[in-house]
Order: sequence, then C-alpha cells, then structure tokens
Amino acid sequence: MQKLIENFFKEMTDSKLDVKNKILHKTVNQCIDDLDQGKLKLCTYDSDKNIWTLHEWLKQSILLFFKINKMEVVLSDNFSFVDKIPLKQWTKEQGVRVVPQALARKGSFIESGCILMPSYINIGAHVGAGTMIDTWATIGSCAQVGKNVHVSGGVGLGGVLEPLQARPVIIEDNVFLGSRVSVVEGFLVKQSAVIASGVNLTASTYIIDVSGEFENYESKINNKKVFDDNGARIFKLEVPENAVVIQGTRNKVFKKGEYPVSCALIIGKRSESTDKKTSLNQVLRDIN
Repeated sequence: MQKLIENFFKEMTDSKLDVKNKILHKTVNQCIDDLDQGKLKLCTYDSDKNIWTLHEWLKQSILLFFKINKMEVVLSDNFSFVDKIPLKQWTKEQGVRVVPQALARKGSFIESGCILMPSYINIGAHVGAGTMIDTWATIGSCAQVGKNVHVSGGVGLGGVLEPLQARPVIIEDNVFLGSRVSVVEGFLVKQSAVIASGVNLTASTYIIDVSGEFENYESKINNKKVFDDNGARIFKLEVPENAVVIQGTRNKVFKKGEYPVSCALIIGKRSESTDKKTSLNQVLRDIN
C-alpha cells in the first residue's frame, strides 16, 4: 500500500494522475479508513531509540484523498456543510463521549475513553485513550495526542500536512495543557509536562529552564546543549518530560533598543507522586 501511494503521489506532482483510477481510489480510501480506525498512525514512537518517526506516505495519502474527492454537502443532524471530507459517524460502541457540537473529520482517530466537548479534530490526527478535549480546542491535521492528556478550553494544536517532511505537533501521555495554550510548527511536548495557561510554543520560542532541574536532560531534538548568560539551559522545539512551564519574557537587543520578547519558562519539575489528573493550580502551588 505504501508503494502504491508513493507512486500515485509522484504522478500527482507530475500532473499525470488519473483521478478515475479504481486502484487509486481503493488504495487511498483504505489508508484513510485505517487512519480513521487507528490501524495506521502518522507518527510512531521507537522506545529503544526514544524518538518519533514520521511516515510521510500517510501524509501523501491524505493529500491524494483531497485530490480524488469532490465538494459535496455534508449533513450532520440539523446542520449542513460543504466539504470534500465527511465527518466521523459516532456510535456508543466506540466508547467516546461526544458532546454536541464536537466535530471530527473522517481519517482522524479518537480512542475509547476520550471526552470531546464542542471542539474540532482534523484529518490525520490521533488522540489517545482517556484524553479530554475541552471546549473550543482544535486539534490540527496529523497532530498526535497521547493518552490521559488534558487539552483545556481554547487550546490550539497546529496541523502540519505540508511540507511532507515536517513532523506534526506531538503531545505525549499525561500532559496538561492549560487554557488558550498554542502549540505549533512540529513542537514536541514530552510526557507528563504541565503547560500553564496562555503559553505559546513555536519553532522560534525559547524555553528557558530557570529552575536548573533540566541542565543534564538528554534531548533527541537538540543534541547540543545551549545556555544563556545566566547559565540557564535553553530548549527549542521541545518541552522535557515532567517540566512545568509558564509564559515569560526575555530581553532582546534590536536596532532601536532592548525590548522584552515572549518566551516560556520552566519553573520546576512535576513530582512523580503527583496525581496525573491534578489541577494546574495545584501543580503550581506545589512548586511555590
């Protein structure tokens, strides 16, 4: 199936694709069905190497899915939409609590035990068991969310469908994302991290360990350790596991003077004994 998808995608980029090809339709629809049921996943974790691997051909299958589908009226209860991608159809057998108007596109997978408040989950996304997607949260295309994650109200997880080689946003197990948190541009939040309300994590965001508890942390994204003038470890594109992060600022020199710019501050480490379901306020209180 992977070889077929890769060949069809090359034909599409070369403007030689026959969109009526029956094998094309069968193969692409099978890929999307497998993503929808959790049989396939855009990114998989290698526990031996402690790294995430992106499977580009599954991104290709999604782009081909857009190519072969036509705009149609999509019906959902008393609402109608116009799109190329149908919405997921829910039954009690899936074990997911779906509150109106929680919307998930076909090709996304939401594991049993999840709760979806009025929210939006895009194609290719994968959400693990026991995760809470709160009101007005959005899970972008191909974003990967682990088990027992709390995605608070208004959180935005960016989708990365193109470029193909770009890794999507990955949120590992037991993470707490506070209200209005934004995570984009292939950012990795490691397991059990706590991100306080309003934190913005992008590819250019400095994550500064002002607690000093992560100086020896082994990062798989940035092998070279970087420190600021105060001796604080700087991370980019990754929040270490068990880190407690709040929004902060750092001074930066520009042509017209020195001004504060946004950053994120690691202010402590989540205790191993802390209940994974504990509130954000309690975690911040624990580390004073």
